[in-house]
Formats: sequence, C-alpha cells, structure tokens
Amino acid sequence: MNLNTNNKTILIAPLNWGLGHATRCIPIIKALQDNNYIPIIASDGIALELLRKEFPYLKILELPSYEIEYSKNGKNFKWKLLQNCPKMIEAIWAEKKLVKKWIKKYSIDGILSDNRLGVFSKKVPSVFMTHQLNVMTGNTTWITSRLHQHIIKKYAECWIPDLEETPNLTGKLGHIKKADFVTKYIGPLSRLHKRETPKKYDLMVILSGPEPQRGMLEDKLKIEVLKYNGNVVFIKGTIEKDQIKEQIENITYYNFMNTRQLEQTFNESDTVLCRSGYTTIMDLAKLNKKAFFIPTPGQYEQEYLAKKLKKEGLVPYAEQNDFRIENLEEIDLYKGLPQLDTALDWKALFSVFE
Repeated sequence: MNLNTNNKTILIAPLNWGLGHATRCIPIIKALQDNNYIPIIASDGIALELLRKEFPYLKILELPSYEIEYSKNGKNFKWKLLQNCPKMIEAIWAEKKLVKKWIKKYSIDGILSDNRLGVFSKKVPSVFMTHQLNVMTGNTTWITSRLHQHIIKKYAECWIPDLEETPNLTGKLGHIKKADFVTKYIGPLSRLHKRETPKKYDLMVILSGPEPQRGMLEDKLKIEVLKYNGNVVFIKGTIEKDQIKEQIENITYYNFMNTRQLEQTFNESDTVLCRSGYTTIMDLAKLNKKAFFIPTPGQYEQEYLAKKLKKEGLVPYAEQNDFRIENLEEIDLYKGLPQLDTALDWKALFSVFE
C-alpha cells in the first residue's frame, strides 16, 4: 500500500452488535487500502477487538457503546431496546462530538458508517451502509423504518450489501418501492473465499451476537452436539486476548478464529449450524454452503430472513427453544444458498470520497 501523504483518510465505523457489522467491513477496509486510501477504524467492544486483531497496523479509535442488550426472553427484546434508548441516544450524541473532533485531528476526508447513527459530518462526504432500509420491529415496523430512512437521508449515499434485482438475499429488508435518498446496491460482502479443501468436519457450529442470547445458545448446543455422530468444530464467538482450543471427544472447541482460520474451517466443513444474521448469510452464499439456522429469539430481522430463505427452499430453520440435533437431517431437503457473484468496481464506488 502506498502511504503517500496525498492519499485520503477514510473513517470506517461499524456498529458493535455481534460481529457481523465488523466482519463485513473487512473487505471494504482491504479495498480502501488497495485503492490507496488510508482507513481509520472506529467502533467499540468485541467489534473493535476483532478489527484490532485483523488490522493491528491501522489506527484504531474507540467510540462510545450503544449498550445494546438482549433480554433473556426473546418476547421482551423490543421493550429491552426501548429501555436502552436513552443510553443509545446519549452515545449517538457523544460519537457526533468525537467525529467532529477527529475530522480535524486526523484530517479525515470521508466517512463510512455501518449503522452507527452519529458517525456523520456535513464537512466531508459521509456514506451509510445498511441491509435494513426497513427495520423490522413487529407492529411498529412502519415507525422504525420511517425513522431509519429519515436518518439515512442526511448521508451522501446509502450502500446496501445486496443485489437490487431478484434473486436477492434481503427481500423487503433491503428493498423499498421508492427511496428519497441515493441508494447503491453493492452486492453481498464477504471476507471469505471458496476453496477446494479436503473435508475435515461434518458440522461447523458458529455463534455470534450480543449476550445473553449468544451464551444461552452456546449452553444449549453444547448439550445437543454430544448426540451428533461425526466430527464437529464449535466456534463460540467470544473475542478474547488469546485463542483457546479444546478437544472433547469428537468436538473441537475454539473461543474465536481470525479470518484466515475461519475461511479454512468453513471450506473444510460439510454443513453449518448458525444464527440467521445477514453477514453469516452473505458468507454462506459466497462459500455455497448448506446450513441450518437458529434465529436470535425476538430479533425480527433474523426471524424474517430465516422464514424467507426456508420459503424459497434454500435453508431450514428452527426456533431456539425447539431445536434438536435431529433437525439437521432436514438440511438435505434444501438447496443451500446460491452463489451470487458480483464484480464490484471499488474505484467507482469510492469516487464519492473524491
């Protein structure tokens, strides 16, 4: 990478909600470097830690936490978010102030916010990235969607990591009849690549998402996989200082994996058991993998995506409380996610920053 001082500095800030927003920013950060931009990464919590491990040589800045919490009971998810609203609004105001300061301090020339509502400036081109033009919240979907679209409107562009036409992955989440802001469908984003490797694992379990639901699913699946006949790799999705590997009979446990290890393990695995988070869906599509989904209880977006993909005959799913290891037998009845190959012209996409 050419670090010429004339090169433009771009602040890239993913939301810390599980690991999905951070991981889908990885190919963008790499593309910025390939096109001679200087990325600065800003986030908080495990999203920040993951990106720090991936890019130890880049400048990393910490943003205030939105303190997003899940309830133990999925039915209370929306009300838990409402309770958190004052803390979230406070964090958004705080990040607005920080971004204003950082633009001067680090000579920032452009901004890419992945669902961070306060990472914006009128002084430099600011882009918002989301796969949710419609924000699903049950009977309040129309309000949350309208509010979200109102926020997006202030940005120069909105990038949607999906295809504009059908078939696509997001359905009505990422498609609205008429947007009154600039939308660019940039195709599914994944940091992973499909490779021909010998099969090592019959099942790959990969967890992510905020607590306590991540931990609750881990506890449940640890019991269920004991009944599984075959080699299992179980990635807990907890980002810690050191990687920990543990072998218990036919199951290999990891607390986390870096991108290189994750790519290798996905390619070495026959089937995948995971949440129906959108970033995971993009990874599975890129790798052309068969999977089984357990959506996060009460998270309408994941429930919608799981239902959509099951209806299309691509991937089966079960609710968390109902899942049993025998459900994995259903995978063979489904086609698996299609590879939606799209050639992205990064130079043209980044022209918004010029």
